[in-house]
Amino acid sequence: MKKYFWVLLISMLPLVEIRGAVPYAVAMDLPLVPSCIVAIIGNMIPVPFIFLFARKVLEWGKDKKYIGGFFSWCLQKGEKGGRKLEEKAGKGLYWALFLFVGIPVPGTGAWTGMLAASILNMDFKKSTLAALAGVLLAGSIVLVASLLGLSAFSALR
Repeated sequence: MKKYFWVLLISMLPLVEIRGAVPYAVAMDLPLVPSCIVAIIGNMIPVPFIFLFARKVLEWGKDKKYIGGFFSWCLQKGEKGGRKLEEKAGKGLYWALFLFVGIPVPGTGAWTGMLAASILNMDFKKSTLAALAGVLLAGSIVLVASLLGLSAFSALR
């Protein structure tokens, strides 16, 4: 149970998200289905809070003495991600959000995607569904990569 708790916590972390939780579960030899379900839930827990409150908190804190630099960086990252989504997507903005969250490369994921959705004033329900679909895609990609990596590592021994 303790290891599942770590899977949940790791999947909730910004930038790490499901991309770190699934490899952790594979490395700990946890059962895959429950581990992936826990990682998906953990990755989705922050999503509504990010959409509803992150932009407000970042705007409030961007000029504060100790936290201003980090908050400004987060805000700029979200704005940059939002602009990229808007430029590339046009009418397929929710598909773009899905792919942005779902392709597991550094700087993408549910945290950044939902911040961008919030900054772009996208629809909450559609954005959340696109993020969930993206988390499922990212989890699948990372799971396959983790299993292949583990198999390759085992073959080398």
